[in-house]
Amino acid sequence: MNKRALWLAAIGVLIMGLPLSAQVQGEWTLVWSDEFNTEGDYNHEVWEPEEGFVRNHEAQWYQGENVYQKDGCLVIEARKEQKKNPRYWSEGMRDWRSGREFIEYTASSLTTRKSFSFLYGRLEVRAKIPTAGGAWPAIWLLGEGMPWPSCGEIDVMEYYRIEGVPHILANAAWGNDQPYSAVWNSKKIPFSHFTEKDPQWAEQFHLWRMDWSPEAIRIYLDDEQLNDIPMSQIVNGSIGKNINPFTRPQYLLLNLALGGDNGGEIDDSALPIKYEIDYVRVYQQATPHHSHVLSAPAP
Repeated sequence: MNKRALWLAAIGVLIMGLPLSAQVQGEWTLVWSDEFNTEGDYNHEVWEPEEGFVRNHEAQWYQGENVYQKDGCLVIEARKEQKKNPRYWSEGMRDWRSGREFIEYTASSLTTRKSFSFLYGRLEVRAKIPTAGGAWPAIWLLGEGMPWPSCGEIDVMEYYRIEGVPHILANAAWGNDQPYSAVWNSKKIPFSHFTEKDPQWAEQFHLWRMDWSPEAIRIYLDDEQLNDIPMSQIVNGSIGKNINPFTRPQYLLLNLALGGDNGGEIDDSALPIKYEIDYVRVYQQATPHHSHVLSAPAP
C-alpha cells in the first residue's frame, strides 16, 4: 500500500475492506482497524510475517504458516516441530541464529511496517493470551529511521516469567549513548494481581489499550492503568539525535515467542498453544492541541 492510499483511508475511503472514519467512540474517531472476521488466511496487504530466528535468543522460528483467522479471531499458534534450519552455517556457531542446525519450535510474528503506522491516538487490542511455561506473547510498536532502541519501542503488553513468576508488563524504551542499550520505563505486574480477582482470567479475552498523546503514553488493561510515561521525560542519547522518538509514527507488531532471554522454560506438554486476537483498532482525536499523522513507508 502506498502513502497516498493510506492518507485517503484516513479520510474515509474503504481500504482493506474496512470503513475507517465513519465510526466514532465518544471523542475518539476510528481511523484504522482489522476485525479478523473472515475465515482462513490473514490479510497479507496489512500484515507482514517475520521469518526466521529474529531476536532475544528465542526458541521459535517465525513463519507465516502459524497464523490464520478462525471464529472472528486472528490466531497465532506456537508449535513443537523439528525442521532443518535453512540458515544454518557450521562455522557460524557464535551467531545464535545461524549456529542452530535444527528448528525445534515454530510460531508467528506479524507487523504493519509496510502498510500502516500512526502518531498519537488510542490503540485497542482485544485478545486472549497463552500463559503456559515459556510463552511470551506481545502487543507492541516500533519506530523507524533509527537503530533500536533509538527508534522507540512501546510494549502495550508482554507476558512472561520473571524468576519463575508470571508477570504482565507495560513498557516503553528509547536510546542512550551506547549502541543497542535502552532506557526503560517498565511496569511489571505479577500475574497473580489479575488471577486473584478472577481465577479464570487466562481463559477469557481482555482489552489492552494505549492512549498516546504529546503529553504521555498511558497503558491500560481492562481499564486499569498499568503505566503512565510522561513524554517530557523521554529523550534519546546522541545515537538517537537527542530527540524524543515518540514524536514520530510507529507501526504495530503482534507476536508469540517461546523461551529466549525472557520467556523461560518451555512446557512442551502444553504445545501447541494459541494467542487469539479479536480485533486491533486505532482511534484518533481532532483537537487543535494534538497533531495526528497516519503514514506508511514507501513500498
